[in-house]
Amino acid sequence: MLMYLIFLAPAFLLMLWAQSRVTSAFHKGMRVPARLTGAAAARYILDREGLQSVGIEETHGMLSDHYDPRAKVLRLSRDVYHSNSAAAVGIAAHEAGHALQDAHNYGPLVVRNIAVPAAKYGPTAFLILFLAGAALHVFGLMVLGLICFGGLVFFQLVNLPVEFDASNRAKAVLSELQIVDGEGAVAVRNVLNAAGWTYVAATLQSVLTLAYYALIIFSGGRRND
Repeated sequence: MLMYLIFLAPAFLLMLWAQSRVTSAFHKGMRVPARLTGAAAARYILDREGLQSVGIEETHGMLSDHYDPRAKVLRLSRDVYHSNSAAAVGIAAHEAGHALQDAHNYGPLVVRNIAVPAAKYGPTAFLILFLAGAALHVFGLMVLGLICFGGLVFFQLVNLPVEFDASNRAKAVLSELQIVDGEGAVAVRNVLNAAGWTYVAATLQSVLTLAYYALIIFSGGRRND
């Protein structure tokens, strides 16, 4: 366990730093005014792109904002939905960016959506196969489990360009439509850039976890040969 924590320490530290940045940037951005609320900004962006059919709903939780591609709905947390602040419109525009990606069949998003089952079930399959392989001394089962965990890594890697593209779309459209002024644009950039680092940290964690168990499996396999 100690070796695992040491191995993944860079990812854990990066995640703590990124989450701290998100919290700080969000609270600062909530104090910078914008012309519209988060919900109104998202609606404006979507309607401008002809996506009147995409709904916008309020959801529970802080920073629980997301776009549901199956239901074609943006779900915005209460603070984002109702607040006319730079932080709120930045996050709302980011989620609207995902809706635009979906409408335009943005390649990385299409691949990410296909990879969702692998990301969802891969870690569980890995745990079962790894433990079974270790208990039965079947090297192939552990390797198969490692491949299953690779599905999560693949998802995380594909997710990076999806998230960065949505943020870039948000920054551009908010300034273009003058929903935020110069100060607001800086606040939006700070919030979205900080959020981007959380995705980088999550990806690094999955990559290091894969590398850690690969080291265990293959070093153990060599000793057993």
